Amino acid sequence: MAIRMPRIIKKSSTAGDVPKGHFAVYVGEKQKKRFVIPISFLSQPLFQDLLSQAEEEFGFDHPMGGVTIPCSEDVFVDLTSRLNRT
Repeated sequence: MAIRMPRIIKKSSTAGDVPKGHFAVYVGEKQKKRFVIPISFLSQPLFQDLLSQAEEEFGFDHPMGGVTIPCSEDVFVDLTSRLNRT
């Protein structure tokens, strides 16, 4: 029996293509990239730390129109790959 793990889905298209159970975030320092991730990440302490950093930097006024995470793409991908293993 296989266990299905949540995965990050990297996309760069419009907001209408977010699958049920996922949400879009924008990540990057200068060039923002759009990632679609499982909502299950919201309950993870590592991801909650990122959201706290986003709140400190942007408040609730995110320049991309969605949640903007203030970290490099490499850090975000590394963190989400660790979340996939838990």
